[in-house]
Amino acid sequence: MDQQQEARVEALRNVVERVTSWQESATDGTVHEELERGLRESAVTLTPEQLDRVAQQISDGEDIDVEALASDSEGGGPA
Repeated sequence: MDQQQEARVEALRNVVERVTSWQESATDGTVHEELERGLRESAVTLTPEQLDRVAQQISDGEDIDVEALASDSEGGGPA
């Protein structure tokens, strides 16, 4: 894994952990908005489908495979 990929994984992990930490009290819409905002602040992009899927997984309390998500070439990269 190169440095750019490592940075992407770390940024995604931080965003997912931040949103997951308080998701129990948040609505699905809030989870989606906060995930979107965190990704934007981290300069990491996901496809709309990935964003929707991750937001739903967080809302459902599912684990997110951040490394697989970061390595998905469809998801873009640092903006």
